[in-house]
Amino acid sequence: MSLELLNNPLLSLLQDKGRYGYTSIGVTNSGVMDEYAYFMANKMLNNDLHSNTIEISFSNVMFKANKNTILCITGANCEFFINEIPKKNWQTHNIKVGDIIKVGKILSGSRVYLSVSNGFMVKKDFNSNSTTLKENLGGLNGSKLSKGDILPFNSTNAIYTTRLKKEFIPNYEEELELRVVLSSQYENFSKKEIEKFFSSTYTITNEFNRMGCKLDGESITCDIDGIISEGISFGAIQIPKDGKPIILLKDRQTIGGYPKIGSVLAIDCFKLSQCKALKKVRFKAISLEDASTKLKLFYTSFSS
Repeated sequence: MSLELLNNPLLSLLQDKGRYGYTSIGVTNSGVMDEYAYFMANKMLNNDLHSNTIEISFSNVMFKANKNTILCITGANCEFFINEIPKKNWQTHNIKVGDIIKVGKILSGSRVYLSVSNGFMVKKDFNSNSTTLKENLGGLNGSKLSKGDILPFNSTNAIYTTRLKKEFIPNYEEELELRVVLSSQYENFSKKEIEKFFSSTYTITNEFNRMGCKLDGESITCDIDGIISEGISFGAIQIPKDGKPIILLKDRQTIGGYPKIGSVLAIDCFKLSQCKALKKVRFKAISLEDASTKLKLFYTSFSS
């Protein structure tokens, strides 16, 4: 009762919503980078919303199904085949024993999510299946997936197809605007520097991974060189000594000593996770109250 990996992908990880409550001992949250694609896959499969998934970050990953299941592909627009027959993503597919599933070239976006009915039956570390490579936690022995790995699941003989309406499928080619709540340290940035930050266009550099995203563009100057190390939230924007913003993401360190100008709204971080290097981004201020309202609306839309 399993999905068997037939080749060696560059970076495919078992993930779920993440692990919480352990930052005090240095364990990061981790979890899926794009929660919209993740939740939508689980909703179409009628899964528990926190069921695990495979996050695929590079092209050409092949699996063999050893039992019947229902599978869903969301996230980046990619070439997707079942037994060499092209199929569409953002919908469910009925899988039979012996079927060969292939995620080919990623056409737009950066991360593909492959989910199965009721998720994979894998032991949790600190109450989560999320793989954190730097901490050797989650997934299968804390490692990325490799050829021969077996991901067990409970088989199902149910047959149905659920498709997401076109208007709800993200367009990963759109220019990205990231909404930002100013941090408690914003007073250490002059009015001129804050205006520069919000009026500039930044470029995503190659220093972009699950830990964070380094930007290139106008340098931002802070009145202080550093702070006493403190906890770092998802989406926090650090300003290091070179003045180039760094957005901290799911595998971020738990504490840091760079001043932070603000924090990107979490739902915008999900969109950022689907970007590639050289894409342009801009920042827009949002109040804490508006940010809280938008986050609540996002999460309640999946639980309803």
